Amino acid sequence: MGKLARFGVSLDEDLLEPFDVLCGRKGYANRSEAIRDLIRRALVEERWNSEACGAGTLTLVYDHHKNDLARRLMDIQHDEHDCIVTTMHVHLDHDNCLEVLVLKGDPERVRSLANRLVSCKGVKHGVFTATTTGQDLA
Repeated sequence: MGKLARFGVSLDEDLLEPFDVLCGRKGYANRSEAIRDLIRRALVEERWNSEACGAGTLTLVYDHHKNDLARRLMDIQHDEHDCIVTTMHVHLDHDNCLEVLVLKGDPERVRSLANRLVSCKGVKHGVFTATTTGQDLA
C-alpha cells in the first residue's frame, strides 16, 4: 500500500447523515473505508472500458420450462465458451433456476455476451456486474 494522504471533504449535512447510516449498515469502521470503496468502484467502472481484459459476474433467473430457454442459453454459452471461466446452476424451485456465470476477457465481448444472455426471451431477471482483474488497483 502507498503512502496515506489526508484530504478534507465538505458535505451538506442532509447528505452526510444518510451516508453515515449507510456506513453503519454496511459495517464500515469509518467514513474513510467507505469513501475508499466508492473511489475504487468508480475507478473500476472507468477502467472497464479501457482495459484489454475485464471480468465480471452475470446472474440470471429463469423458468427452465419456457420456450426451450435452457437450450438457447446453453447454445450462446457454448458459442462464447472462452469468455466463461465457470458457471453455477441452482434449482430455486420446481420451475425456476438461478445461474451465475463468471466472465473474463475483452470487455466489449464480455458485456455483449452478458447482454445476449439477459435479453433472451424468458429470462425473468438478469444483472451483469463488471469488475476488474485487480491489476493496478490499490
